[in-house]
Amino acid sequence: MDKRLLIEQLSDGYNQTRPARDALVAQGAAVVGAVLELLCDERAGVDWSVSADVLQRIGEPALLPPADAAAGAGSAEVTRRIGYALGRLKVADLAAYLPLLEHPHAEVRSTALFAFQTREEEAAGFVERLLPLLGDPDPEVRQRAVWTFEAIGSAAVPALRAVRERPATGPRIRRGALQALAGAARPGELGDRDLAAWRRLTRIKLADEVPSGLHLCGSWYALPTTDQAAVLDAFDLGDAEPVTLRTGAAAWNQAQHSWSGRRPHTGCARVFVSPALAGWTLVFGDSAAATHRIRDREEARDQVVRERCAELGRRFGAAQWYGMSCGDGWTAWCIATGGEVVRHYDVFAAEEDDDPLGPPHPAESGFLLPHEDGFPDDAFDGVNLSDNAAFRARYDQVKEELGIPDTCYATDIAARLSVDPSALGPDTPVTGHGLLALTACGREHGHPSGALPA
Repeated sequence: MDKRLLIEQLSDGYNQTRPARDALVAQGAAVVGAVLELLCDERAGVDWSVSADVLQRIGEPALLPPADAAAGAGSAEVTRRIGYALGRLKVADLAAYLPLLEHPHAEVRSTALFAFQTREEEAAGFVERLLPLLGDPDPEVRQRAVWTFEAIGSAAVPALRAVRERPATGPRIRRGALQALAGAARPGELGDRDLAAWRRLTRIKLADEVPSGLHLCGSWYALPTTDQAAVLDAFDLGDAEPVTLRTGAAAWNQAQHSWSGRRPHTGCARVFVSPALAGWTLVFGDSAAATHRIRDREEARDQVVRERCAELGRRFGAAQWYGMSCGDGWTAWCIATGGEVVRHYDVFAAEEDDDPLGPPHPAESGFLLPHEDGFPDDAFDGVNLSDNAAFRARYDQVKEELGIPDTCYATDIAARLSVDPSALGPDTPVTGHGLLALTACGREHGHPSGALPA
């Protein structure tokens, strides 16, 4: 096919070139070479995704030519383009990718693994063929192999355990299998030796753990108690395992950022209970029942939070709930004294003119609430708002001149009333150790899969 004609057909926008791309796909193997050449030409003036789409939809006939081209790619950009198209070919059977797992070019092996990673259910039938890649000479290929087994999940666990339990068949493969097993298996699916090793490492880490600030995205409770057994009972938790702050926080963050429909109980299976921090126990998560009430009906969150704070306040004398988001400006807190909720503030509700529950709390004194704007309407007149430096200079000037208070967030209120988890440090008094415990969902379905740091 004439390259100039091909460029003419595909040089328009993505949507406008659909008829031309459909016609090329219908020609199949006959146009693979020309389309691949166009994909690799950085000066052609054609959006590379247009060429990639044609190759992807042609499917198996477009498998080997890109693999061969990757070995001679003249730039990292061309390698990236080839890898994108090659790893997403619409093949009827993943077995078509098996020869590429042994390709001499590492980028091709990694791309072939990506195809298995994105079709995890089908990839489960090829576990034995994928195992050698865990010991690949190239570190990026080994990492891609680990990610592939993590995507396959529990179906890969028996084969990975077998690798761990038998003599090594090659360098690095048993270490790679352990890393993959940590990501694909739940703790209960680990072999006795590996589970014992993880517990041993945890004990060593706990012996000299120094607290450090946690990344906050989600909600947690603060209770004025050092009685972890009472806390476990109050949240209907069981099968508690000692963990470091680092491990517990990672488990909580994993739950907050998991949107996988394939593993529906990732966010409600376990809870991190902190050691006593300055006399307060922090609980990251909630009972399975409370979590499901909120997930089934988001607008029920306020009611659930107030009920839980009241229940916990009656039991422990006081209870606090805090919320922060790392993705937007959401922040919230709920404060109970005894069995009475005396304050519940949520910035999003406040922005919608809903009155917070209860009068302002003394802990908020001296602050602006997050939905309040203390600046006059003309504060930034004449300032180019797209000029960050100019805006910041005027902001600081007006704030100082008018004595505008700082804005408070959940962490500020927590710091005044209990403990700010984002500000933990060497001076934070610590009693005992953290626990990772299963909710009712976790006891039924097990720990979510996914590696956690010690």
